[in-house]
Amino acid sequence: MPTLPETMILIDHGKGGAPEVLVPQRGPLPQPKPDEVLIRVLATGVNRPDVAQRKGEYPPPPGASSVIGLETAGEVVAVGPEAGAWKVGDKVCALTNGGAYAEYCTAPAAQCLPWPKGFDAIRAAALPETFFTVWANLFGHGRLAAGETVLVHGGTSGIGVTAIQLAKAFGATVIATAGSAAKCEAMRGLGADVAIDYRTQDFVAEVKRATDGRLADVVLDMVGADYFNRNLRCLGMDGRLVIIAFLGGFEVAKADLRPVMTRRLTVTGSTMRPRTTAQKGAIAAALREKVWPLLEAGRCAPPIYQVFPLDQAAAAHALMESSQHIGKIMLKVAE
Repeated sequence: MPTLPETMILIDHGKGGAPEVLVPQRGPLPQPKPDEVLIRVLATGVNRPDVAQRKGEYPPPPGASSVIGLETAGEVVAVGPEAGAWKVGDKVCALTNGGAYAEYCTAPAAQCLPWPKGFDAIRAAALPETFFTVWANLFGHGRLAAGETVLVHGGTSGIGVTAIQLAKAFGATVIATAGSAAKCEAMRGLGADVAIDYRTQDFVAEVKRATDGRLADVVLDMVGADYFNRNLRCLGMDGRLVIIAFLGGFEVAKADLRPVMTRRLTVTGSTMRPRTTAQKGAIAAALREKVWPLLEAGRCAPPIYQVFPLDQAAAAHALMESSQHIGKIMLKVAE
């Protein structure tokens, strides 16, 4: 067992607010629960839920660390007695319940995965949050199958780039939206069959045109209320609308529900953080079986937009909120 310090550097967000509230401070080393591992963090990803937590809009669940951060990659330095096969020295990436903006964090053993072969810490840390979310929502709730068509909104976000690549890898036709010509070009480079600039094009009309009127089988949406009615109009018979965020609001003023009945539509969605360890562990097992071979074969990979040192977490959040990025924003914690 390595000798561990009693304290560590973490990023504190105080009472919340603008990105500038994110400041380094020293705090106690977390202790793993019986079914957890303690990870020496090498890198962590920045995600929209982190921004929401910083603003006070996404509190951690009971018992989770109050420190921001939902994904990490690093080295196991301690294991609980019920942590299964993981051992000290293993290199893992993990979907955490919080605490990843720090030099050390804990994670349930079931939510850990090995680094894909050929991956470094930055790329491994870029996987858990978006891959868990996309697998559970697009292929779980959305039931996307080979030969179907999916519309992915926010196609250059961390979720979007993951959804495009996985949908293509599993044989779907991908239509994706973004807010500039450069982002549309990036989406095509990731495998999107059709890229729509929502600022200059009507995405409902473009989906109809691209599918010769058949429309999409699945819509993966992170906008919410602003897109709700238009998303329904994009779905063909037995289509599925999967909502994973509310960047455009969560209250629909006037919803036309007729397409739900006439086309037998399903409206669903989920959040990841409240799921049980067993539920997240089942997603991890599916990813290891179905997706990790794709990563190791080079058929998909997380595009890294920019890497910041841990003490510049505020700048990373400012970039996230600007929506200028294409792919993942990362924090490098250690070598």
